[in-house]
Amino acid sequence: MSCGSKNKVVTRKKSRTTKTVKRTPKKQPVATVENDEKVTTTITPSGKDDVSNYIDIFAADAMKEMQLYKIPASITLAQGILESGSGKGRLAVEANNHFGVKCHTGWTGAKIYHDDDEDQECFRKYKDASYSYRDHSLFLTDRKRYAGLFKLDADDYKAWAQGLKDAGYATDRRYPAKLVSLIERYRLDKYDAQVLGKELSYTQTENTNTTQIKYIVVKGDTLYGLATKHNTTVDRIKLINGLRDNSISIGSTIFIEPDTKN
Repeated sequence: MSCGSKNKVVTRKKSRTTKTVKRTPKKQPVATVENDEKVTTTITPSGKDDVSNYIDIFAADAMKEMQLYKIPASITLAQGILESGSGKGRLAVEANNHFGVKCHTGWTGAKIYHDDDEDQECFRKYKDASYSYRDHSLFLTDRKRYAGLFKLDADDYKAWAQGLKDAGYATDRRYPAKLVSLIERYRLDKYDAQVLGKELSYTQTENTNTTQIKYIVVKGDTLYGLATKHNTTVDRIKLINGLRDNSISIGSTIFIEPDTKN
C-alpha cells in the first residue's frame, strides 16, 4: 500500500445505442369483444326455408332437363326436394344423389351404400348434383315402364305425379299427393310454364290455410313435440317441409299448419 496515494475511481459512461423504431398506427377495431370471448363467424339467415333455398339453387337445372327430355320441371324439383330432404339428406350431401337412384344392373360409376328398404343398399354417386339431375332424366326416358308418362301433357303435374307412382318409382301410396302438395305450395308449375312459354294464373281456393306458422328450430325440439304443441301431425309437418325423415336441425326454419278444426 503506497503512502499518500489514493486509488482513483474511474467512472465509465456506457454508450447508449438508440434504435429508431418505426411505429405504425393501430387500426381501430371494427367491433369490441368483451371478456376475451372467442369470435365466431355468423351467417346471416336468408329468411327462406330449406325448400325455397333448394328451389333457388336447382330450378335452372330442372328447367334445362325439361327442355331436353320433356319431364315437367315442377315434377323434377318436387322429386328432388322430397327424395333429398331439400338437399340435406345423406345421399345428397355425400353422393350428390338427389333422387334416390339405386345402382341397378349395369351401373359402372361410383357407389355409396345406404339403408333404405333394405340394409346397406347400393346407390349411385355423382361428382356434382347436375349429374344427378341428368341421370334422373335418363333413368325415366330409358325405361319402358315410364314410357306412358311421356304421352301426358308436359304441364299436367298431377297426372305425372300419379304416373310415377303407378310405374313403380316409389312404394309410398301417398307419393303423388306429396309431390302435388310441394308443387302447389311453392308454385313449381311456374317453371313448367316458363319452359313452355305459357302464362300462368292462380285462383284462390276456399280451403287455403292462412294459419301457417314459420318456426325456428331450437335445442330440444322434435317433430313429435312440435306436432303435439300445434295440434297437427308429424306426417303433415314432413309433407309441408319436404322432409324425408324425422330429423330437424337447430336453427333451421320449418312451417307448421295447426289444425284449427279440432
